[in-house]
Amino acid sequence: MKFDTPAGTNPIDKLRVVGQPHERIDGRMKVTGTAPYAYEHHDVARNVAYGYVVGAAIAKGRISRLDSTAARRAPGVLAIVTHENAGELGKGDKNTAKLLGGPEIQHYHQAVAVVVAESFEEARAAAHLLDIAYEATPGAFDLASAKDGAPDAPASDGSPTQTGAGDFQGAFDAAPVKFEETYTTPDQSHAMMEPHASLAEWEGDRLTVWTSNQMIAWGAADLAKTLKVAPEKVRIVSPFVGGGFGGKLFLRADALMAALGARAAGRPVKVALSRPIMANNTTHRPATIQRIRIGAQSDGTITAIAHESWSGDLEGGQPEVATQQTRLLYAGANRMTSLKLAVLDLPEGNAMRAPGEAPGLMALEVAMDELAERLRLDPVALRIMNDTQVDPEEPSRPFSQRRLVDCFREGAERFGWSARNARPGQVRDGRWLVGMGVASAFRNNMNMDSGARVRLGRDGIVTVETDMTDIGTGSYTIIAQTAAEMLGLPLDRVQVTLGDSRFPVSSGSGGQWGANSSTAGVYAACVKLREAIAQKLGLDPKAAEFVGGMVQAGDRRMALAEAASGGDLVAEDTIEFAKAMSKEKQQSTFGAHFVEVGVDRATAEIRVRRMLAVCAAGRILNPMTARSQVIGAMTMGVGGALMEDLAVDKRHGFFVNHDLAGYEVPVHADIPHQEVIFLDEIDPDVSPMKAKGVGELGLCGVSAAIANAIHNATGVRVREYPVTLDKLLEGMPELA
Repeated sequence: MKFDTPAGTNPIDKLRVVGQPHERIDGRMKVTGTAPYAYEHHDVARNVAYGYVVGAAIAKGRISRLDSTAARRAPGVLAIVTHENAGELGKGDKNTAKLLGGPEIQHYHQAVAVVVAESFEEARAAAHLLDIAYEATPGAFDLASAKDGAPDAPASDGSPTQTGAGDFQGAFDAAPVKFEETYTTPDQSHAMMEPHASLAEWEGDRLTVWTSNQMIAWGAADLAKTLKVAPEKVRIVSPFVGGGFGGKLFLRADALMAALGARAAGRPVKVALSRPIMANNTTHRPATIQRIRIGAQSDGTITAIAHESWSGDLEGGQPEVATQQTRLLYAGANRMTSLKLAVLDLPEGNAMRAPGEAPGLMALEVAMDELAERLRLDPVALRIMNDTQVDPEEPSRPFSQRRLVDCFREGAERFGWSARNARPGQVRDGRWLVGMGVASAFRNNMNMDSGARVRLGRDGIVTVETDMTDIGTGSYTIIAQTAAEMLGLPLDRVQVTLGDSRFPVSSGSGGQWGANSSTAGVYAACVKLREAIAQKLGLDPKAAEFVGGMVQAGDRRMALAEAASGGDLVAEDTIEFAKAMSKEKQQSTFGAHFVEVGVDRATAEIRVRRMLAVCAAGRILNPMTARSQVIGAMTMGVGGALMEDLAVDKRHGFFVNHDLAGYEVPVHADIPHQEVIFLDEIDPDVSPMKAKGVGELGLCGVSAAIANAIHNATGVRVREYPVTLDKLLEGMPELA
């Protein structure tokens, strides 16, 4: 099915099942521990052995000696795979560094060996017997030192990294009010609870990998390319993913090393990356240095805006696209954005939840707050004043839907924004200095072609098959809701099977495109199945209605199951999104984040007291699961604002705090009351579902709102994330 014109009225609009707050149909499996995650597939392969991955002990250089004699003699050892005996390997399209290093080393903890043994403990013990010597060479590990020599970042997916409109410099120089500041965000880890884990089994020359992966088709293709085998001989299965945040978008070392270990040992092999190796071996969100300049009239009208960002990655990598929201969020005729990319020898930087907008808004939305203070304007009013209904770089191109102003007005009223004291450091509650902060939320809507297969059985049950994944976002539920709505069934008459590369290729879970794209693919397949059912029953497909397990047209009414009395009816289709649709109108999601914090007058300890997110993201397919996504994202924003920071050892080139003891993330006690409001919006320009993603919108802007609230509470402005108490103490108001 091609989606090349705006959606008209269709069966989804009945909203009997879609749009309703259904509990997750996989929820019981999750809370009872019966949902099999990657390392927990105990019954799919027999005589499983265990692999332990060894990571490089240097950041750059080469292996000068690798002696595995003692390790091979250790109890239980079945095989050891290194670059010396792995055979010729390729590199996946989505990987920047090789997943098996040696003799050249590209980053710290790059996998250099996997030891396979009868038990995990034996594999781990033998791994410590490997005798590996290295010749280290100097590397670049500090973004600030590399910043001035960083070249323009390469374009990615056709998106330019240097943009402009009008005459920024001239307009900025002429502006009555000029603002310029630099902000920094640190390297951050995905820190998901489930580690990267895989179980690999070879049957002849065919490989099956049960793994934790967000994008099945990408993973299968890159694993085949890396192993240099035919794509059709690689199967990936990932029915449940215990968190990914972008860290499991691409093929990682666990899957490759399990496959290599299984081939060498002649047995199925399980591999889970240990927590200490994950931060350096896999990917992370790269640090940024961001310079923002804004020129404005005295009334607050922005006349010039520029956003420059520097980030680093391995050679051949990509930048953190921290300027993309600035291209679209606020009006202003004179504009400039620039991305610079330094070559750093740190572990690979790549996508982490809301790449680009999340760190970009951490800077831009603090800059807007500072500009409002300089102009003596309310921060909400300044943002509303500079709203635009068209793409600021291409004013002839409107937004498909843009309700940012509605988000601010609804949020300000619900949050009690009018009670905010504009003068910092004035509101006290016992020992706490109290402040309010606000920020815009923005995330582009991105559609991905997505396929599905639907099957009507003789029992009247509809089964959906697609390689779509569920990373805790509720994919099973909203896909079931889509099929149930389309075929007029209750939710318990739909079965959903996900995460298998034998199924039709879906959008996968990433970039906030999963929900809207995968459900649109199920919609397309269901349209075909509806037609097949109607024809089988001798009904006019255009007139047929599907309600309550029945199909009716005119005066005829028949049970849905009758269509499959002679055997299953199967339909398969893929939704194909026309690029022209997104070119004609800009498709984005919008929101507003409001936060109240308390800061201890004596110690500068920070406590988030309450949070509100107002979101405009098209039709909300399930408000219950959507709320869960947003409050989870808001929680991640608390971590980004106050805690998360991968500390770089700039001498040896690695992240020091590479575990959950040293890398701090929010816990339950850190999170206060959270409220989420979804505006009633449908967007026919984006998909037949008229829905857009929401999972990353809930993160974008949160950290800035917290930083702004801290400033309102204390009068201290911190431009270097995370905002920790040591950065506040010197500037805190004197104790009365």
